Amino acid sequence: MLSDQYVWLLWSSAFLIPWGLVYWCFPAQRRAMLWASLFTTPFGLSEPLFVPEYWMPPSLFDLAENTGFDIESLIFCFGIGGIGSVFYNLLSQKIPQTVDTCVRHHALHRHHYKALAAPFIVFIALYFFPWNPIYPSIIAMFAGAVATILCRPDLKQKTWIGGLLFLVYYAIFLVALEWSAPGYIDRVWNMEVLSGVTVGFMPIEELLFAIGFGMYWSGVYEHFTWRKLENGDDSSATNQATN
Repeated sequence: MLSDQYVWLLWSSAFLIPWGLVYWCFPAQRRAMLWASLFTTPFGLSEPLFVPEYWMPPSLFDLAENTGFDIESLIFCFGIGGIGSVFYNLLSQKIPQTVDTCVRHHALHRHHYKALAAPFIVFIALYFFPWNPIYPSIIAMFAGAVATILCRPDLKQKTWIGGLLFLVYYAIFLVALEWSAPGYIDRVWNMEVLSGVTVGFMPIEELLFAIGFGMYWSGVYEHFTWRKLENGDDSSATNQATN
């Protein structure tokens, strides 16, 4: 059985495998992937908010236990960000294109920056309540997804489907985690202070995180960079998508 000391490193690094494959095979999606991954990576520095309140993963050099920070969280956030942003694009064969200038002046877009800031505002507002920090995180991502839909109705379908796709994707990784390190979730997650609701061995909090993350990050690239999705062949549209 794999030593718990290296499970978090190997599991987080495993997310880089599909990331690399998608980046290599779909050039027109590279800009969105890289942008999203670079944007999500710093969120790995928020790990002290969750250690040990939510979980206590053994990490390289025992960093998580001694400081709350760890290298694995940065790898994890990088890996899930890029895939979460383009999952829907890959299945729908759509590519991000620049939005017409006139569209930016639509009445709904007056709230563009408010919508983008929504998850951060919600998290800060809810964090100081006496509950586990995973819950304001989940609610904040759902709030961000709703704000995106209200401001950019054209991203509604991508938001919902992107959330479901990432839920399935993340659940597969959780299954692989339990298979490679049986009992790891019970040993590392702070189950005593969570809801206790599980789907099999998977805490409901992890699944809610997955769908919330997928919903918010599936549309954040288009929302933040003023892009829309259009049908197109990946190979022939690479130059358009990266300009």
